[in-house]
Amino acid sequence: MKAKELRNLTDSELRSKLAELVESHFNLRFQQKTGQLEKTSRLSQIRREIARVKTIQREKMN
Repeated sequence: MKAKELRNLTDSELRSKLAELVESHFNLRFQQKTGQLEKTSRLSQIRREIARVKTIQREKMN
């Protein structure tokens, strides 16, 4: 998701999106360790999305 799209979400939607991304990141890491992950670039994409969501949450706090 783009930052613009994330800024339009409510706080509760951001929290649920973050929880979803963290769970997805965990599953991808698990797949990588077991040798089942084909697209390793997806890990870095998820990490960036998590950082984006956290940044937007921080912006909304101030």
